[in-house]
Amino acid sequence: MVGPRVAGLLLWVACALWLVGCAQPPQVPAGEEDAWNGRIALQVEGQASQSFSAIFELRGNAQTGGLALISPLGSRIAQLEWKDGHAQLTSAQESRTSDSLDALLQDVTGARIPVAALFAWLKGVQTTVPGWRADLSALEQGRLVAHRDDPAPQATLRIALTR
Repeated sequence: MVGPRVAGLLLWVACALWLVGCAQPPQVPAGEEDAWNGRIALQVEGQASQSFSAIFELRGNAQTGGLALISPLGSRIAQLEWKDGHAQLTSAQESRTSDSLDALLQDVTGARIPVAALFAWLKGVQTTVPGWRADLSALEQGRLVAHRDDPAPQATLRIALTR
């Protein structure tokens, strides 16, 4: 049988671990680097409809930045880093580089996502991308929806930002 002191110590340790698990990473001070996190979902229509969803952490801009994609269970699906026109994809299965961030992101999600426009959309700037239309009306509530009509197949990108 466990004594009251040991039980109290175990309870204290469990509470401390629980609090550490709930801790949020420090926020980047305003003006230093743009950063967003939340959930991302991509639905691609077609003969064999496919979907992709993950928790994401996005930082930087279209020229330099990083994107972590994390499964709902907390394991890292992929890490993308880009700078100076080169991008690197690291996943559990592989690590590779490319001159095209869009192409690497397409390999992970199943569809081409306009990364430069995505940064603008997340800042609330309506940017035109051929084939895409973004609905920024719910961005204040942390929601962004973009539809791709061309090229086929159609796709819908949904982002829910964490507050």
